[in-house]
Amino acid sequence: MKRIILAIVAAIVFLSPAAAGGYFNGWYFKLQSESRTMALIVAYHRTGGVETASLQVITDEMVWNVPFDYSSFSRNGKGLDVTLGNCRFSPEGIVLDVHEEGFDLEGEVNFGPWTPINGDIMGPFRYVHFMQCRHSVWSVRHNVNGSITLNGDKYDFSDSQGYIEGDRGYSFPSVYVWTQCLFDGGSIMLSVADIPMGLFHFTGIIGFVYYQGKEYRIATYNGASLKGIGNNSGTVSQKDMELTVRLIEKNAKPLYAPVNGAMNRVIRESASCLAGYKFTIGGQTILDFQSPKASFEYEWNH
Repeated sequence: MKRIILAIVAAIVFLSPAAAGGYFNGWYFKLQSESRTMALIVAYHRTGGVETASLQVITDEMVWNVPFDYSSFSRNGKGLDVTLGNCRFSPEGIVLDVHEEGFDLEGEVNFGPWTPINGDIMGPFRYVHFMQCRHSVWSVRHNVNGSITLNGDKYDFSDSQGYIEGDRGYSFPSVYVWTQCLFDGGSIMLSVADIPMGLFHFTGIIGFVYYQGKEYRIATYNGASLKGIGNNSGTVSQKDMELTVRLIEKNAKPLYAPVNGAMNRVIRESASCLAGYKFTIGGQTILDFQSPKASFEYEWNH
């Protein structure tokens, strides 16, 4: 299976054209306390030779999109160390200082040691530089301490949890499902998407279940397949493992996503909503729970 996938990847490298100058790179930070959730998305985008940057903030109640001049954006090296205006996003934490009309965001949160995944989430597809979108998982789970004040409302993230991932490429998939959930002792992420590659499309799957210090990787390059999707739920299987995710109660807010580098597509994300997860190995149930703090984007049906 892996040899076949590598052969396909090698062929696609020569068949896949890059989008006409469009590009984006975004980093997603999720902060979760016992009572509240905040996600911050800092991004760089380029389209038609014009470079810009932005910060999107999504909470349980609202969402904000703040554009920035490209001159205010910088990245130190290839790791996660990004500056946007007076804000900084780094492995150590986040410092925020944004004051625009109708939007005030300030504060600082510190991160404990990250929990990285075992290797690149994209597997051999990380070598396909012309893919529509490539995903990264920086930390599946880490401690968060500090506070952030948004328009006078203080979010206390003392003794809280965090998750960090990212995307880069030129466009989000046309249809996809993504979910992430921090729970007691673990973390889950699953992404299922229609992937255009050269002259054909396929259903791409990447994800993991991290539980009790062990990572279970579920991905197309490991033989994962889609058993079924629809009605706000999806099931994937890989050898003797099976994972089902289900969006139970939406709390969706509009976010901007890239199309050929331009942030002009509107998607909807529930930063914190009720969702269910079931994970089995060899028919034995390892996890079966519902969480009111799940993050979910169900963009499979238009």
